Amino acid sequence: MLYYGEMTHSVRTRFAPSPTGYLHVGGIRTALFAYLVAKQAGGAFVLRFEDTDKKREVEGSAKHLIESLHAIGIEYDEGPDIGGAYGPYIQSERLDRYKAWAQKLIDAGRAYADPYSAEEVQQFREQAQKEKRAFLYRNHRPESAGVWDGSQPLRFKSEPKSYSYHDEVMGDIATSPEVVDDFILIKSDGYPTYNFAHIVDDTEMEISHVIRGQEFISSMPNFLALYEALGFDMTAKHEAQAELQGEGQDGESISTSQRRGKPLPKFAHLPHIMNEQGNKKLGKRDGAKDVLDYIRGGYLPETMMSFIATLGWNDGTEQEVFTKDELVEKFSLSRVQRGGARFDEKRLLWMNGHFIRELSLDELEKRVEDFWPEAALQADSGHRRNVLALAQDRLKTLADLPTLTSYFFEEPSPDWTMLEGNKQLKKLEKDDTRHLLEQSVSALKESDFTAAALQETLNQLLETTGQKPGILFSLIRLAVSWAPFSPALPETLATLGKETTLKRLETALASLS
Repeated sequence: MLYYGEMTHSVRTRFAPSPTGYLHVGGIRTALFAYLVAKQAGGAFVLRFEDTDKKREVEGSAKHLIESLHAIGIEYDEGPDIGGAYGPYIQSERLDRYKAWAQKLIDAGRAYADPYSAEEVQQFREQAQKEKRAFLYRNHRPESAGVWDGSQPLRFKSEPKSYSYHDEVMGDIATSPEVVDDFILIKSDGYPTYNFAHIVDDTEMEISHVIRGQEFISSMPNFLALYEALGFDMTAKHEAQAELQGEGQDGESISTSQRRGKPLPKFAHLPHIMNEQGNKKLGKRDGAKDVLDYIRGGYLPETMMSFIATLGWNDGTEQEVFTKDELVEKFSLSRVQRGGARFDEKRLLWMNGHFIRELSLDELEKRVEDFWPEAALQADSGHRRNVLALAQDRLKTLADLPTLTSYFFEEPSPDWTMLEGNKQLKKLEKDDTRHLLEQSVSALKESDFTAAALQETLNQLLETTGQKPGILFSLIRLAVSWAPFSPALPETLATLGKETTLKRLETALASLS
């Protein structure tokens, strides 16, 4: 039985990726916006796999997509791995449904078997190019196509007209009859096209909001033509959904003249995410990498959610960082900008540092379990915790932990070439460097090595040497850590302890040939 009834009051959104590769920030943003719309309204967020293009499917992609959503905290209410009342949630498991809907279009005279070979269609297209006119398949529509037996493509029989609709992001959009054409509903291999399958799925799954990329705007005239042919009321308001009667039993006409039809879902087409220069759509070369790579690289799920949400959206205030709860509360499609959003890697890094600093030390300990340098695994857990507390303010990613802390757990090797990377230290003559280190050793021998006492000792050293903090403190820091950056110097020295600090300074002096 083929049926679609009254749309429920609840908001239902979906994310429907094709399992053809990894999920980058563009796809994640679409999923996130759909998730936030549903959660804000107390509705349901659905995951569905559109796997009807078997030639492009990549093994393992479905699992990878699920892991990516979970990794940044986008939890769906229904989906391929958890089920739900509207399943199956994989298109290749729904072929009988597409055929049933296709048959209704055939019975209504709105679909026909395509008798042409791919070569013949290509010839029609090339002829249109030669004549410098747009190719429209409907100009070659056969007068009598015969019965569709599934071995040929099934095409939609269009009735070109103008359409208008409201896009929740792009505003009011009007289209002209010239862009409506006879497109393929079901391919000769028995699989439906996206143009057909997603409309059937959204209808049967009671999807209230269709949120996707702006590349689909050009296809909307054909989508609307199909919606109309399937009996949707092209003028119905969503506020009246509960009053609308749905499709009847098999065999009933789908003509809108017989009844008031089901209302269209709301549409929202999202602008592209642009590269850092803002001059083209973000691609792999520009940083459109796997979302899981960011997580593996030490970016927090909270960071990825907040950063991606604010790619092209803001709440109208100066707030830049949002928790998940704040996003659910404040998100609105009406505040999504119509222009492309620029991907800013530096802003992502800054935001990640912010979220790391917001974590409790107990929570941070859990997050960094897989990021400690190997030498730290042999150290006392209390010492590791003290080092982590010291490093927290300086971490930009969790992956910075080894560089920032390894010298607390093992002896570093002097590397005087590192001075070349410091604009101020590289100007020091060798004798000046030696003299400053000798003065530092003498002064630090007298300190009791609490952070407060060390700060006082270092301040006195500044007066004694007449040097700037950027030179003196950087030199001491380098000589005890041989790391490109470290936590605050007094706390670093206090954590290393007096014996280790003095030993490393002496070693640095000895290596200064």
